[in-house]
Amino acid sequence: MKREIADIRRDYMLKSLDEADALLHPIDQFTIWWNEAVTSDIDEVNAFTLATIDTQGMPDARIVLLKSYDEDGFVFFTNYNSQKGAQLAANPKACMVFFWKELERQVRIQGAVQKIDAAASDAYYHSRPLGSRIGAWASNQSAIINDRTILEHRVNELMQQFGDHPPRPEHWGGYIIQPQVIEFWQGRSSRLHDRLRYTLTNQTDWLRERLSP
Repeated sequence: MKREIADIRRDYMLKSLDEADALLHPIDQFTIWWNEAVTSDIDEVNAFTLATIDTQGMPDARIVLLKSYDEDGFVFFTNYNSQKGAQLAANPKACMVFFWKELERQVRIQGAVQKIDAAASDAYYHSRPLGSRIGAWASNQSAIINDRTILEHRVNELMQQFGDHPPRPEHWGGYIIQPQVIEFWQGRSSRLHDRLRYTLTNQTDWLRERLSP
């Protein structure tokens, strides 16, 4: 029997998010939720949606992987010449969203974006498997190619050129999203979800507010 899309629903009843239980600094609160997500056996727990704006004002989004975070921001790596790289060069702002459905939680983060320093990009690049390091050279990310054999031939050429020690390409490295707004969303019954939003009011202070679901 065909299931209508409009009939797909579930009630969220696992947890709540009260001001009395939430920490004053959003990175501290994120760390609590992050640790719970990591220990909840969630596949690709570090996957998040990254939203940017193109030069025509059209929103664009894709899934990328978080590689580190601290009070300064959230770090991911990519090809600087990719579509998202070009968009971030033109408009260095982004939104990132984690959705941990097993915990009925979302975290939404908005902020400014900048490249991390070359030494940090080098360190992460050289920690990657060889295939991924070669792939960073082989793929002209987001560019049109006629077929996959072009990519495979390029990989073989690069393996012969670099062997097991490819250097980091200058067009590949990390970005840090420096948060200005962080919202924690906890699913609740009857769509009356808990939403706490933290907004940076100066360089160190955060304003916490409850939002209507």
